Amino acid sequence: MSKQIFTIPARRNQADKKLKVAAYCRVSTEHEEQRQSLKSQVVYYMQKICDNPDWDFAGIYAEKESGTRVDNRDEIQRLMNDCRNGKVDLILMKSLSRFGRNTLDVLLMLNELSRLNVVAYFETEDIWSNEPRVKKYITMAAAAYQEESRQKSEAIKWGIHQSSYHGHIKLNHSQFLGYGRDENGNLVIIEEEAKMVRLIYDLFLQGYGCRKIKKHLEDHGIKTVTGKEQWSISTIDRILSNEKYIGRNITPKTHTPDFLIGKQEENQGQIDTVIIENSRQAIISQEIFEAVQNLKGNLTNKEININGICF
Repeated sequence: MSKQIFTIPARRNQADKKLKVAAYCRVSTEHEEQRQSLKSQVVYYMQKICDNPDWDFAGIYAEKESGTRVDNRDEIQRLMNDCRNGKVDLILMKSLSRFGRNTLDVLLMLNELSRLNVVAYFETEDIWSNEPRVKKYITMAAAAYQEESRQKSEAIKWGIHQSSYHGHIKLNHSQFLGYGRDENGNLVIIEEEAKMVRLIYDLFLQGYGCRKIKKHLEDHGIKTVTGKEQWSISTIDRILSNEKYIGRNITPKTHTPDFLIGKQEENQGQIDTVIIENSRQAIISQEIFEAVQNLKGNLTNKEININGICF
């Protein structure tokens, strides 16, 4: 059996008698089994820390954030700040993958923890962050987790593209004025909401700008799809530009060049665009829709268009 060597960090103040120990717990989804998993992790580590007479409980940092980017995870940021402020000597966590799936992020955090004299212990892998040669192992393991994330990202993209190619469209009808689902799950027009959509198009063709349409809707007590009394100008503008109202679906409108960064950008031909006509029953005729688009593209001094939003 090979030797295992690790170093317990020295106390910052020799008057301190115990290590300040915290735990970091994370799950990546909101599914019930994942919520139970997070709860189980929290209970397990609280008991583990509190049962050790040589440890002081320094807190549990638990979050339900997915993705690879560390800057999107509030609890890991809070943990790192507390380490910088001397509140933590030892961090316990279930596995390296809970810490991060971006190799660079993991190494940067571990290097900073090393400088702060804070040690992390990964239970599944049974490794301490300050063991000799552990950085090489962590680099390899983190790279493997990163590749796994990349493959999952590509698989999700492929699935969405294949679904589009076969005409399968997902529509968040709860946030989309004019449509809903029947008892069989089929997308259907909600006539009361469809009247509101047609009214917005009619008002625009009568010469109303987005601000004037907003005032008209609010003055007549017409609420948004989510039940709000106040309308957003950008919401009205999107309704007037949404090709889904003529039964057309264009996808994807955005793409993510770097899965690690996760920032979406407008699809300007970087990936295939799928256009599906007659994907649903239309609320607006194509003639009216095109008339509105032509008018929006030739606004006079009475209407100012900034970044695609009319005022």
